[in-house]
Amino acid sequence: MRFPEKFVWGAAAASYQVEGGFNADGRGLSVWDMFAHRPGSVHNGDTGDVATDHYHRYKEDVGLMRDIGLQAYRLSLSWSRILPDGVGYLNEPGLEFYDRLIDELLANNIQPYVTLYHWDFPLQLYYRGGWLNRDSSDWFAEYAQIVVRALGDRVRFWMTMNEPSVFTVLGHLSGIHAPGDRLGAAEGFRIAHHVLMAHGKASQVIRALRPDAQISMAGNGTVGIPATRSEADIAAARKHMFDTTEPSLWNLNWWSDPAMFGHYPAEGLKAVESMMPAGFEKDMEIIHQPYNYFGLNCYWGDEVSAGVDGKVDSVPKYSGHPITAFHWPVTPDALYWGPKFLYERYKLPVLITENGLSNSDWVSLDGKVHDPQRIDHMARYLGAFSRAYQDGVEVAGYLHWSIMDNFEWAEGMKHRFGLIHVDYRDGKRTLKDSAHWYKEVIRSNGESLP
Repeated sequence: MRFPEKFVWGAAAASYQVEGGFNADGRGLSVWDMFAHRPGSVHNGDTGDVATDHYHRYKEDVGLMRDIGLQAYRLSLSWSRILPDGVGYLNEPGLEFYDRLIDELLANNIQPYVTLYHWDFPLQLYYRGGWLNRDSSDWFAEYAQIVVRALGDRVRFWMTMNEPSVFTVLGHLSGIHAPGDRLGAAEGFRIAHHVLMAHGKASQVIRALRPDAQISMAGNGTVGIPATRSEADIAAARKHMFDTTEPSLWNLNWWSDPAMFGHYPAEGLKAVESMMPAGFEKDMEIIHQPYNYFGLNCYWGDEVSAGVDGKVDSVPKYSGHPITAFHWPVTPDALYWGPKFLYERYKLPVLITENGLSNSDWVSLDGKVHDPQRIDHMARYLGAFSRAYQDGVEVAGYLHWSIMDNFEWAEGMKHRFGLIHVDYRDGKRTLKDSAHWYKEVIRSNGESLP
C-alpha cells in the first residue's frame, strides 16, 4: 500500500486569506487589516477585505470540496470575528458562522481540522502590546475556551498555532508581514516564549473540554536533505534541521522541543539565554503540553553534505534548477527526510498540514484550468511521503495548500496555490485539472500515483 488505510486526504486555507467580510456582522479588525491597508505593504495594494468571499460562499465552497472528494478541510478561525476586541465581548454572529461551516462540512462527510491562530491577531490587543505582552497567553486561552465550548463537540483535531516562526520573524522582526514591526532579537525570543505559553494554555483548555482531542501546531522550519545516502551526510542533514546553536527562530525544534519535552534545546538556550524573559524557567510546565500528532508545513528543503570538523556544508543548486512561481525550489525529498527526522525525534504520526506550489494558472480558451506543473509537483512530493511511510514513518494524512486561490499575504493576489481557480473580479470558481487528478488520488488512497 502506498499509504495506510486510515490516511486522511484533504486541503487547507486560512481565515484572512479566504473569508473576506472584513467588517461583516460585527467582526473586529486584525493586524492584517491594518497592515494590508498601509500603502506599499502588499503587492498591488491588495487586501483581504473580500479575498475569495468564503464568508458568504462557504456552502458553494464546501460543495466543491465534496466534489473533489476531500476527507478533511483545515480551516482557521478569525479571532477578531469571534471576539472583536480580542477579549471580553463575544460576537455571536461571528461564532455562528463557524458553527454553520463546521455543520456544512460534516454534512458532506468532511472532517474539520481547526487552527486557532493563523496570523490574524486582533488589532485591539496589538494596541495593548500584542505578543510582547505576557498576558497574551491568557487572552489566547480565553479565546480558545469560547471556541472549544461552542465547537468542540464536533471538532476533534486542533492546531493551536500556524507557523509561529513566520509570524514572529516576518511579522515582528523584519516587518515583511503584519503587524510590520522591526524589533530586535530579544523581543523576538520574548514573543516566541509567550506564543509557546499560549499553546500550552490553549492545549490545557482543549483537553479539559474534549479529553479525546488531537492537538498539534502546524509547524515549519528548516528541512535538511542529505546530498548522498552516506551516514555522514544524513547526520549533517539532521543537524541542519535541528541545530539551534545560532540565535535563530527558524529551527522547528525551538518551538516543538518545549511543548514535547518541557525544555528548550540545550545548545540553543546557551546562545540566547540572556535574551529570554526573566523567570522563563517557571513557565515550562505550562508550555509542556505535548502534541498528539506532528503537523508539518513543508514546501522545500536544503540539500547539505558533511563538512570538516562536524560542520554542515550547503550544496549549491545547479543553474536552472526547478522553481515555483514563488521562486521556491522544487525539492520533493523534503517530504521524505523532514517527516523521517521528525518521527525519529518525537515518535509521533506526521500530518502534512501544508504542501503545494504557486503556479501561473488561468482559465484557458476551453474554459478549463490546465495546471500540469501542480499535478507533477504533488505526485513527486506525495511519492516522497509514501517512501517515508514505506521506511517506517507513521504518516497520518496530507492536507494540500490550498483548496482555492487566495490572498497570499504580502504578495496579495499575485500567487495562485489553489486546486480551485478563483476569478477575483466576480468570484467564479473553476476546478483545475489538479483537482480532478487529486480526486482520483484520494479515491485510490494514493494507488493511482505514478
